[in-house]
Amino acid sequence: MALSATSAAPALAASAPPSLSSTAAIVIDARTGAVLYSEHGSSRRAIASTTKLMTSRITLAHTKPSEVFTAPAYNAAPAESVIGLRKGERMTVHDLLRALLLPSANDAAWDLAYNVGGSSVSSFVHMMNREARRLGLHHTHYENPIGLDDPGNYSTARDLAKLASLDMRIPAFARIVDKTHATLKSGSRTRTVINRNDLVARYHYVDGVKTGHTEQAGYVLVGAAHRSGASVISVVLGEPSVARRDLDSIALLRWGLRQYHRVAVFKGRHAVASARIHQHGGRAALVPARGVTLTVRRGVPVRIRALAPAELKGPLPAGRAVGRAQVLVGDRVASSVPLVTAAKVPAPSFTRRFESVLRDVLITLVVLFVLLAGTLVALRVRVVRRQRARSVQ
Repeated sequence: MALSATSAAPALAASAPPSLSSTAAIVIDARTGAVLYSEHGSSRRAIASTTKLMTSRITLAHTKPSEVFTAPAYNAAPAESVIGLRKGERMTVHDLLRALLLPSANDAAWDLAYNVGGSSVSSFVHMMNREARRLGLHHTHYENPIGLDDPGNYSTARDLAKLASLDMRIPAFARIVDKTHATLKSGSRTRTVINRNDLVARYHYVDGVKTGHTEQAGYVLVGAAHRSGASVISVVLGEPSVARRDLDSIALLRWGLRQYHRVAVFKGRHAVASARIHQHGGRAALVPARGVTLTVRRGVPVRIRALAPAELKGPLPAGRAVGRAQVLVGDRVASSVPLVTAAKVPAPSFTRRFESVLRDVLITLVVLFVLLAGTLVALRVRVVRRQRARSVQ
């Protein structure tokens, strides 16, 4: 038997999204991908070094952290971010990834692409585009593993947010982008690198993800934050300055987190269902085996659905599992816990057992009487028919 109950009405949604200076922006639920806010989220834009979200993803899928790569030649422009790798210098993949994601080193990106691509950066870029298609990033294309301005190197705020949410599920990636700095001990010398995403150092609940800047892209930041069970990803593209990029990103992240609240669905041992007690006349209260507290988007209804038998036959001890209670957030089952008896379920009482036996005997006697009466009637009919047949003769 399924019973349904609705929880207390959730709090109203938080305030309107902040006013932004970006040319495109989005914030999504990192767990479900649900879009909380979008402004030109599907417009193709230059994305600068957020390209390296895919560079790191391909690298992590095809290497081990302890592998050592030999650096190819890389001729950096004066304004590029590099760690000064020299041709032939040997560095671990782990250190190259930290150089790639924290200070956004272009020479580290080129080193990884060259070696993972089998001494071919173009082969690596082909791998990037193939992965983008596999992930359903339909408005994304790469021309290089760095993010240098190129008509064929673009994405959207929506695609970047989706890619970042998937990357953050890779523990090795998530650990790196949540660092404020790192010391690279492989290579020809020890290097200390600083995370260009200042929000990670300034706000404890911010845990990533990647900055970027070129002349065409402007200032770009893909951010991530978590609080009280909620996790969100933000993207701002085309910002006019680092200060405005950071200001808009933290405003979006805070707004996104405010769209969620904690809901205590089962508190104490309150009954959510009951069942008749066989041959007793009472009802047994059924309670959840444990409490459930969920992080839920504001305005989304939370319901309880009890799946329990209509009747229980005792004796049963308190705490015996006899069904399940499901918690539905919207139309999705978010949690399921056993339903247990709140107290002992008694065996049938003597009176009820006697009444049951007596009722069974009476029913049996009635059935026998009906059968006997039917038999007598049938015999009487046969006798009457025979007498009539004799009189006709």
